[in-house]
Amino acid sequence: RETRPFGQEAGIRQGEFFILKGQMVYVAHVGEEFETEYGRRDSRLRVIYDNGTESDVLLRSLQRALYKDEAGRRITDPTVGPLFGTTVEPDDLESGTIYVLRSLSDNPYIAQHRNLIHKIGVTGGDVKKRIANAKHDATYLLADVEVVATYKLFNINRTKLEKIFHRVLAPVQIDLTIQDRFGHPVQPKEWFLVPLEIISQIVSRISDGTIGKYNYKPETVSLNFL
Repeated sequence: RETRPFGQEAGIRQGEFFILKGQMVYVAHVGEEFETEYGRRDSRLRVIYDNGTESDVLLRSLQRALYKDEAGRRITDPTVGPLFGTTVEPDDLESGTIYVLRSLSDNPYIAQHRNLIHKIGVTGGDVKKRIANAKHDATYLLADVEVVATYKLFNINRTKLEKIFHRVLAPVQIDLTIQDRFGHPVQPKEWFLVPLEIISQIVSRISDGTIGKYNYKPETVSLNFL
């Protein structure tokens, strides 16, 4: 990956990546040009930051911010990892949400570790609708859940995302068997014994493309550089 300083009148195009105030910025959409009251051309942008937030800003506003930031850079070779693709794959979502859930189950083990047990998922739809029937679904431990964090990202590949979380958090994936409503044993997946802060760090490392260099050490409760 290469970067270069941002000039005062440098252009900004859809699909480009920049570094602004220490964050990676992705230009997801450039709207139609319009003329300002001062006779200058401008456009409305939709930009996505690597902390998961989105913003609608004017092109010239982003230009000024990048120029004023001494560390502002354009990323000229945006290899930013498996969640940001230049080609659309069948399992990609143009815009999606990574969500983190906490179970409200009265299972003794879950109740004892409630603040550490989290489920991580991704959806292109509404998170609340997805979990509306949680108490009837063994995937959600047959109990209501609460959403404790969401991260909005562009061009998410669900299969790759799941593999990343499973690799990094494999040491703390919980091994729990519960009975479904028909009395059959079920082992729900994608539940991990990990602090929310670590999940947030993993999402950040996924966003900046460095997650392959890290693993999670439950002994020290930290994301460590390999």
